[in-house]
Amino acid sequence: MTEKHAALIAKELSVAPRQVAAVAGLLADGATIPFIARYRKEATGSLDEVVVAAVRDRLQQLADLDKRRAAILESLTERDLLTDALARDIEAAQDMARLEDLYLPHRPKRRTRAAMARERGLEPLAELLMRQRGVPPEKEAARFVNPEKDVADVAAALAGARDIMAEAISEDAANRAVLRDLFAKRGRIVSRLVKGKEADAANYRDFFERDEAVRAVAGHRALAMFRGEREGLLALSLRPVEDEALRQLTRLVVTGRGKDSEQVAEAAADAYKRLLGPSLENELRASLKDRADREAIAIFAANLRQVLLAAPLGQARVLALDPGFRTGAKLAVLDAQGNLLHYETIFPTGSERQRDQAAETLRQLCAAQAIEAIAVGNGTAGRETERFVADLGLGVPVILVNEAGASIYSASETARNEFPDLDLTVRGAVSIGRRLMDPLAELVKIDPKSIGVGQYQHDVDQAALRKALDEVVSSCVNAVGVDLNTASVELLTAVSGLGPSLAANIVAHRKENGPFRSRAELRKVKRLGPKAFEQAAGFLRLRGGPPLDATAVHPERYALVGRMAKDLGCAVTDLIAKASLREGIEPARYVAGDVGLETLRDILAELAKPGRDPRPTFSAFAFAEGVSELADLRPGMRLPGRVTNVTAFGAFVDVGVHRDGLVHVSHLADAYVVDPAKVVAAGQEVMVTVLAIDKERGRLSLSMKSEPQATTG
Repeated sequence: MTEKHAALIAKELSVAPRQVAAVAGLLADGATIPFIARYRKEATGSLDEVVVAAVRDRLQQLADLDKRRAAILESLTERDLLTDALARDIEAAQDMARLEDLYLPHRPKRRTRAAMARERGLEPLAELLMRQRGVPPEKEAARFVNPEKDVADVAAALAGARDIMAEAISEDAANRAVLRDLFAKRGRIVSRLVKGKEADAANYRDFFERDEAVRAVAGHRALAMFRGEREGLLALSLRPVEDEALRQLTRLVVTGRGKDSEQVAEAAADAYKRLLGPSLENELRASLKDRADREAIAIFAANLRQVLLAAPLGQARVLALDPGFRTGAKLAVLDAQGNLLHYETIFPTGSERQRDQAAETLRQLCAAQAIEAIAVGNGTAGRETERFVADLGLGVPVILVNEAGASIYSASETARNEFPDLDLTVRGAVSIGRRLMDPLAELVKIDPKSIGVGQYQHDVDQAALRKALDEVVSSCVNAVGVDLNTASVELLTAVSGLGPSLAANIVAHRKENGPFRSRAELRKVKRLGPKAFEQAAGFLRLRGGPPLDATAVHPERYALVGRMAKDLGCAVTDLIAKASLREGIEPARYVAGDVGLETLRDILAELAKPGRDPRPTFSAFAFAEGVSELADLRPGMRLPGRVTNVTAFGAFVDVGVHRDGLVHVSHLADAYVVDPAKVVAAGQEVMVTVLAIDKERGRLSLSMKSEPQATTG
């Protein structure tokens, strides 16, 4: 990274160049984003994960730009095309579009119409006409008529000259910059139904005749239109009004009023329609797709964070049910650590005899296994099963659990390794129970795209989506911390500095040598070197060992805490247990070297609440009694619900009828809402009013306004 890069990024992100340089240095040294944000606050000036990630991404963009710049300079030099002026322009280019514009006229290309015209000796005629000095085109063109070179007459000579001029106009960097700006500011996305596709395009009826400004189109609408185009149902155009673009280009290239200028104007029109327009439309498409992808990925990431950081029930003996009508409910009993103790199938929605047997089984198991909570999957027969269990009065909370992705887990290699001899449905019940106990620890085993909180997730750039979701998982795991002696390979994989290989080695070491007795024993794990230990240790928790090993205090600061305790004449355990002792610490006394007040404040906060979990406290949620199907709903009903997904156009809410209802952005609050994510979050408990029920299409419209107007449907 150069000083120039640091200054540019600092300006863009409104931070100091030294902060950018510090982040760049730490990243280059192998530090992870969670580690930098948590344990290197003095170096970075307390930059959070979002800014650290932004610095990293911008550094990569600038590195890619420099790499492309070097390749272009090398190519031009090898072909003896690099002039001093061109070299200066290339060195000064600040973005990839400008760089490619400068290179475009010199890029090796296939035989174009202009190239063939040059081969016929028409370039001098094109240059003469482009100067627009009032020369008579036909008279000048007559000098270039040569049947042997396939220039049969004056018309053919002028046509070839226009081809050369059109290519030059379209490849001129200044022209492209002006027209690119016009496309960005005045471009319109026009969507039309493809003739004859009416029957197949019902889902796209909103886009049969649509025309809106590209810069104002919502990302989710853009992705929907792009999908319709891919499916051959919609025809899209992304350009400014053609007359406006042609006027702009003509003003740029036509400088005279003679007949030669008319030839230039004709070449400019051809350049726009055949070359420049399509090229800039492709750029605009890519730009809009990129923006829409980023919006959708950001929404997905925010939803995923909320789901992963949902309140855990904690260690408790749980009876889990994966419901079903025909095949019954798969039952699994788990101990407080999530280990499977018992499983069988019951029929809470079957015949009267089957229901009686199910009730007796549940009563016996709850008593014999000291069950503390019952988890019921919210899929098929979920509400019916929940109501059946609740009516038994077993004296333990009955909680509906979002089972999205449980079937993916049950068929995964992870599940097969955990339970090689179990049926898929039993594995699903185990996952539901564990998800209630610790959503984060269980959901990391599932592809985030299967958790059901995305928006147009199959339409966005998959590599960018995977990167963003992986970083959310890592951020959440490291924010909560991981129990070194119980964590799965999947959970350990997300810990700063580890990854799949080291995570597997940790679990293997645990199996071979028994539980870890201290963080320091991590150094004995195969291939876990000093850098990995530095990055990971602070995020791994160990109970029952040295007192600081159960906290987020990094081992590199153990000596500092020991000095604090020594200065107060007490043990570290006393420092953790007694607030009065901590109150006697003067942080300023311990500021030195790379230890500043931010680090000291973090240490003291951690000593006050060792291993604190940032997730909210668990509370049981219940849907409205007597409501389990769409048929049970009426417009105007007020119901409790849980947000399952937040999108750019509103939020989906589960009210317990097997179909999530949509609260449109216009009904999220009494006040005007720009960004739904500022009002609601996935997992949030809300009160909603039923606006309309479309039983034919299975759609439900809801409102969170205080006094919404319900409609019939």
